[in-house]
Order: sequence, then C-alpha cells, then structure tokens
Amino acid sequence: MSGPELCVGAVVVSGGAILLIRRGTPPGEGLWSVPGGRVHRGESMADAARRELLEETGLVGEVGEAVGWTELIGRRRHYVVVDFWVTVAPDAAPTAATDATDVAWVDFDELEEWDLVDGLLQFLADHRVISG
Repeated sequence: MSGPELCVGAVVVSGGAILLIRRGTPPGEGLWSVPGGRVHRGESMADAARRELLEETGLVGEVGEAVGWTELIGRRRHYVVVDFWVTVAPDAAPTAATDATDVAWVDFDELEEWDLVDGLLQFLADHRVISG
C-alpha cells in the first residue's frame, strides 16, 4: 500500500434530498455515494470537487465550505476524503457519466433503504447533513 491519497466529495442538497451517484468502479463499485474522487496533482480541493461533480453528473456547481472529512483505510488503499457543500442550479437535471453508472436525488428519509458506500449514512448524520 502506498501513502494516503487525497480525495473529495460533493455534497449537493436540495429540498430535503441529496444527490447520489452509483459508483461504476472500485472502491464501492455498485454502491451509492456522493459524487467525488481523487484530487489531481496541482489541483485545489475545491476545483477537484467541481470537476468530479461535472464529470459524474454533468452538473456545474459552486463549491462552498467543507462539510467534514473521513479516512477510508483498507488492505490496499488509504484515502483521506474531504467533502464540500456544493450548490447547483435549482432546475439542474443530472446525468450519469464517467465512472458513475446512475445518478439520483434521494430523499433524506429514504437513505437507509439505499445501498450506500460504507460509512456514508453515519458521516451525513455526524456532520448534520441529515438528522440522525
């Protein structure tokens, strides 16, 4: 395992729902998560969050403050993930692209019924994105 990799996520909330993508590649392939991915060398975290949102959903977003961070440590990986609040146009219609196989607005009260990546629901509750 190499050293930790810096990653970002875009937390997009609108009207009691959160924007999620179904991951098409590991880690978390087939599971639902916020849009996000690795930060490229020389790229700011805000620029990476904006780029990942556009690549995975086709939406242009305005990146705000950090929601919080987490670490994902496995046998072959170590990611430090910083999630940011991101706003999009109210009438924005996402479309799955790049490594996202699907995209959906998910009501907060339905999140427990979705196949989410490990730790996402707890992260959202811990950082007061949803009540928990």
